[in-house]
Amino acid sequence: MTRATAVRAVLAAAVLLVSVVITLTMSPRLGLDLQGGTRIVLQARDTATVQADRETTDRTLEVLRQRVDSLGVSEPTLTRSGEDRIIVELPDVQDPREAAEVIGRTAQLTFHAVEGPAAEEPGEKTPGSDLTTGSDPTTDRDPATGPEPATDPDSTTGSEADPDPDRLTLPDEQGRVLALGPTRLSGAGVEDATPAFDAQGGAGWSVSLEFRKGAGKDWTRLTGEAACHPAGDDRRRVAIVLDEKVISSPQVDPSVGCRAGLPSGATQITGSFSADEARDLALLIKGGALPVPVEIVEQRTVGPTLGAAAIDASARAALIGAAATALFIILVYRLFGALAAVALAAYGVISYAALVALGVTLTLPGLAGFVLAIGTAVDANVLVFERAREECAERPKRSLRSALTTGFKKAWSAVADSNATTLIAAGLLFFLGSGPVKGFGVTLAIGVAASMFSALVIASALTEIAANSRFVSDYRSVNGIARPGAVRTWLVRKDPPLFRKPVRWLFVSVALIAVALSGIVVRGVDLGVEFTGGRLMEYSTSRPVDVETARDTLAAAGFGDAEVTTAGDADLSVRTGKLDNDGEHALRTALAEEGGETTKVRDELIGPSLGDELRRNALIALGVAVAVQLAYLAVRFRWTFAVASVGAMAHDVILVVGAFAWLGRPVDGIFLAALLTVIGYSVNDSVVVFDRVRELWRANRRTPLDTIARRAVLQTVPRTVNTGMGALFILAALAVLGGDSLADFALTLLIGVCVGTWSSVFTAVPGALALERTAKAPPPAPGKGNGTRRGRAGASGRAPLDNGARV
Repeated sequence: MTRATAVRAVLAAAVLLVSVVITLTMSPRLGLDLQGGTRIVLQARDTATVQADRETTDRTLEVLRQRVDSLGVSEPTLTRSGEDRIIVELPDVQDPREAAEVIGRTAQLTFHAVEGPAAEEPGEKTPGSDLTTGSDPTTDRDPATGPEPATDPDSTTGSEADPDPDRLTLPDEQGRVLALGPTRLSGAGVEDATPAFDAQGGAGWSVSLEFRKGAGKDWTRLTGEAACHPAGDDRRRVAIVLDEKVISSPQVDPSVGCRAGLPSGATQITGSFSADEARDLALLIKGGALPVPVEIVEQRTVGPTLGAAAIDASARAALIGAAATALFIILVYRLFGALAAVALAAYGVISYAALVALGVTLTLPGLAGFVLAIGTAVDANVLVFERAREECAERPKRSLRSALTTGFKKAWSAVADSNATTLIAAGLLFFLGSGPVKGFGVTLAIGVAASMFSALVIASALTEIAANSRFVSDYRSVNGIARPGAVRTWLVRKDPPLFRKPVRWLFVSVALIAVALSGIVVRGVDLGVEFTGGRLMEYSTSRPVDVETARDTLAAAGFGDAEVTTAGDADLSVRTGKLDNDGEHALRTALAEEGGETTKVRDELIGPSLGDELRRNALIALGVAVAVQLAYLAVRFRWTFAVASVGAMAHDVILVVGAFAWLGRPVDGIFLAALLTVIGYSVNDSVVVFDRVRELWRANRRTPLDTIARRAVLQTVPRTVNTGMGALFILAALAVLGGDSLADFALTLLIGVCVGTWSSVFTAVPGALALERTAKAPPPAPGKGNGTRRGRAGASGRAPLDNGARV
C-alpha cells in the first residue's frame, strides 16, 4: 500500500466515522412539506407616506413575530425574503384561517374619541365594557396638574398619527353607528397589552394596557377629555379601531375625574369577556401596529400524512433503487463494482450526515434530489473503470494498479467538467428557485461534493488496495476491469459508421422537436397554480366520491368554476381561482356532506402577482441556465462544441415540455426543478463525449473529425449507458413508489435522462460536426493535459533520467 493510498484510507475512515455518529445522534430538519404545517408568504406594500424597504419590513416582521408567538404555535419561523417579503412557517397548523386572519391584518391600530352616535337610535343598549383604573398605577404624574405635551419620539398624537382630519363613522361592537374623532394615538405607542383574570373581585377577564412614555401622556389626555362627559354618554367612550373596524369602545370608569384621565400602566378594559376574547383583544392591540400593510401572496398547507407518506415512499425508493444500481454495477464490473457499491453506501451516509450537520431544511424536492443523487453518484466510478478497461485492452501486460492509476488520471477532466455543470444547475436552483426548490439545489450541491469524495477518496482507496492483491490481479475475470465489456467489444467489432452523414441525425432531432412543439400548440401547457395564481386543494374523504358527484356538489354550493380531478388512489384535487380561507372552509364543508369526514391533505394558495412573478422567474432561470452553461463550455471546449452542447440541451428541454403537454401533466415549480436538473444531466453527457473527442483529436490531428467523433462515441457509450441505468433504477422506483407528490418529478427526469442520453450522441455530436465544417479554427494542439501521454504533461511525471523507454 502506498502512502497516498494509506492517507486516503485513513481520511475515508475518519469521515465515515464522523458521519455515522452524526447520523445516529442528530435528526434532520424537515421542511413543512414533509412534517406538515402552513407556510405563508407576505408581501409588504408601500403606503402614501412609508416605503416598504428592508428596514420597515424588518420592523413589520418583529410585530408579526409577536402576533405569531401569541398563537401558541410550536417553533414558528419568520424570516425576511428579499427586501419586502416575509415568510412565516407554522408547523402542525392545518387550518390557517385564524393564523392568516391575525397575521394578515393590514391596517394600523388607532385610538379615537367618540363624538356621539352617528344617528339617533333610541332604545339601544350602551356597550358593556369600561376603562378602569387598575390597583397598581405606574404613573407618577399628578392628575391635578394635567398632562404635559408629548415630546417623546414614541408619542403619536393628532396630525402626527393621522394627517387626515376627516372623522370616521363606524359601527361599534354591538352594531351601533358612532361618529369618531380624528386619530389621537396609534398602535405604535402601545408598550404592552395583556389579558388578566380577576378571580377575587369577580370582574372576570380584562385587558391591561401599558403605553410608552410619550404615548402614555396622550392616552391620559384622551381619557381625561372623555371623562368630562356624564356616565352612560357615548362621548365618555374611547374607540379602538383596527382595519376600519371598532374592536373595542369602552367607557371611561365613573371614578375617573374630568381632565384627570387614566395613567398608562393602570388602564384596564373590562367587560363580559371570555378567556379567548380577552386574549384576542390583547393580541390585536399589542400587535396591531404594522409599519406597512402586508398582503398574503402565497399560502401552502400540507397535512402530516402527506409528508410522512413521502418520506416513507422516498426511503423505499432509495433502498430499492440503490440495491438495483449496486447489483447492476456488480454485474458489470464484478469485484470492483462491489467496491463501488460499498463507496455508494458510504456516499449515502456522508451526504445525509452533511445535510443534518449543516442544518439544511430537507424539503420534498430536496428529498427526491437526495434519492436521485444516489443513482448518479456512481458516474465518476464508471468513468474511471471504463478508462482502466481501455488501458488494459491497449496494454494487456500492464499491472492492474497501473491501469487504475492511469484511469483515474484520464477520467479526471471529464469528472471535473461533468460535476461542474451539475453544480451550475444546483446554483441556479438555489438562486433562482423559490420555496422548497431552493432545498433541492442545496441537496444537489451537497450530493455532488459527497459523490466526488466517495469516488476520489473512498472508491480510490478500496480499488487500489484490491489492485495490490495478487489474487485480484491474476484472475482477470474476477476484478471486472482487466477485460473490455461485452458492449464495448461488440461496438468495436461492428464499428458502425454513425456520422458519415451527420445531417440525417439532425433531421431526426428536428422531427422530434416538431412533435413536441405540436403538443405544446395543440394541447397547450397546463401551467400549475404556482404559475397562474389561484388555489389548489387536495382532500381525502371517508366515503368514496367520484369526480362528477364532487363537481356537482361544489357547483350547487356556489363553486361552479372549481376544477375537480382525482389525486392518488381515492383523493380529490380541487383547483379554483381566487379563494380566501373562509371560502376554502365552505368548499370543504360542501364536500363533507357528500364524502363524510373530509381531511385536507394539501392546500396551495398563490396570489396573481406572485404567479406572474414565478412564471417570469422560471423563464429567466431557463435563460440564465442556457447562458451560463454556454459560457462554461465555451471556456472549457471549442465554441463549436459549446454551441452544439447547448443546442442539445435546448432540444431536451423542448422534448420534455412537449411530452408533458401531450400527457396533460401540470407544469409547476417541482417540474422546473426537475427540468433544470435535466439541463445539467444533458450537458454532463455531452461533456463526457466531447472530452473524449478533444483528447482523440489532439492525439490524431490528421484524422477526419467524423472518424474521431465515431471513435469517441463508441468509447463513451458504455459509460453513458451504465450511468444512465443507475439513474433510471432510482427514478423508476420513485415513479412507482413515490405517489403523486413525486411522480411528476420522477417522470420529468425519466424522460430527461432518456432524451439527454440520445441528444448527447445524436444531436450534440452531429451539430458539432456541422459547425466544424464552417469553422476555420485548427485542431487542438497536442500534449496539453487531459491525461494524454504526449508532450510535457506526460514527461513531467518521469524521473529526471527516465526517457520513457520500457521493455
